[in-house]
Amino acid sequence: MNTKRMITNSILIAIGAILHQLTPLLGVPMQPDLSLAILFIIIVYNKDYKTTLICGIIVGVFAALTTKTPGGQLPNIIDKIITSNIMYLVLIPLREKASKLKQITLLLPVGTLISGSIFLTVLMMLGGIPFEKFGLLFTTVVVPTAVLNVIIGIMLFKVVEKTVGITGAYAVE
Repeated sequence: MNTKRMITNSILIAIGAILHQLTPLLGVPMQPDLSLAILFIIIVYNKDYKTTLICGIIVGVFAALTTKTPGGQLPNIIDKIITSNIMYLVLIPLREKASKLKQITLLLPVGTLISGSIFLTVLMMLGGIPFEKFGLLFTTVVVPTAVLNVIIGIMLFKVVEKTVGITGAYAVE
């Protein structure tokens, strides 16, 4: 991987960690996860699996460090690793057929719903939340987070797209 690409990925991960720290709670001890939007942007711009896996781990660690959910540290790490792998696989058939904007438009809602489901499941398995509350938390937290991630994620993608065009950070495939 070239230096520009590594630096760009690092800056994007730092922005994702800051966004994760600054986003407010949604009335329950959970918060929107804009670091996911950044992770999906990185996955769209980097075609290699190694980068996807490493960025998934790093974003998971940063999300764990900045989570406001009690007991949410380990679930954040597990969910980002699994979600990044699933989203990488989802993108394989689309990489050459769909534009990057269409790819990110698919990844943002689907990936956020998958990530939220994994996060809640792991949190419940660790005893942080009773299993009976899954449906309630999914509809009141995960779904609104997916909507928010799509809106803000597309805006972030447009900024990254413009920056990439200027700097050529992802020019070498």
